[in-house]
Amino acid sequence: MPGSISILRFAAFKSLFAAFALLFVLTHPAAAQISFKPTAEAVQEDKLLNALKEGDKISGRVSIPDGNAANLIQPAGRDWRDFQRSKLPWIGGIAILGMLVLLAIFLMVRGRIRVQQGFSGRTILRFNSFERFVHWLTASCFIVLALSGLNVSFGRTLILPLFGPDAFAAMSAWAKLAHNYLAFPFMLGVLIMFLIWIKNNIPGKLDLEWIKQGGGLLSNGKHPPARRFNAGQKGIFWIVIIGGALMSVSGWFLLFPYLPGNVTALQFWTVIHAIIAMLFIAAMLAHIYIGSIGMEGAFDAMGSGEVDVNWAREHHALWVEEQQGKANAPADRVRAVPAE
Repeated sequence: MPGSISILRFAAFKSLFAAFALLFVLTHPAAAQISFKPTAEAVQEDKLLNALKEGDKISGRVSIPDGNAANLIQPAGRDWRDFQRSKLPWIGGIAILGMLVLLAIFLMVRGRIRVQQGFSGRTILRFNSFERFVHWLTASCFIVLALSGLNVSFGRTLILPLFGPDAFAAMSAWAKLAHNYLAFPFMLGVLIMFLIWIKNNIPGKLDLEWIKQGGGLLSNGKHPPARRFNAGQKGIFWIVIIGGALMSVSGWFLLFPYLPGNVTALQFWTVIHAIIAMLFIAAMLAHIYIGSIGMEGAFDAMGSGEVDVNWAREHHALWVEEQQGKANAPADRVRAVPAE
């Protein structure tokens, strides 16, 4: 009998405890977790994110000093991710491949731009050693920055299948280091270029005439007269300066991601950096083409620093006259060399 009474008392206590527990669960806010239905329309992720599309983010509460840690979901991040994965490769592909196609067509139709009078066997100094150093410093850094940057957008599609995941991972790690550190000499080079060449690259009326005649590049006729830099070269100069400045500012924020202040601003600068980079690369392809295989004698300007006098007179007649006036001689630093 005593044992039966104890069992009955325990059973009654257990029932009472279960009733209190049920009452607590139903009245406590956490009870909502028990009634959670993953398939319910009210909690579908897409509907939730679409409803919050107008806002910046979905945030919670944190006790640590970094308030950004409270951000749980940022709906705008989906647009940024979609841009990086789909739109940016299309922009880069159209800009870069399109430029290569145009240059190939131009070479086939126009051919290489020759020196009409032939090489004279005399040269004139066009760029001194310091100018050439700054040019090649900036150009070499740009090439590495361009290739390592393109790897971010196209590496998984084009390089990973060729070399495998291990080699691709190692190459990408080194490319990232090169991209980060070579950004600084590139920025320095752009700044020095601006300081030493700005006086020769101010647009003027003479440039309009050069543009009207297409620089003489579309025909075998006479090239329009120009001073040290013609309108086409001035265009490249300002592309380098403006594009380099935008790449530098946006790249600086990417190197130091806490500077923008929030994720939305950082995403904005990554988009600017990526778009300008693709257009920048396309423009530099045209510059490289003209300075190498596209125009006979042009590479010497940044190679040895001296160009043939006939080449200089055909493309920069007014500049040659200025040099002759300064030196009071047939040409500044003119000397006999074997004709090519």
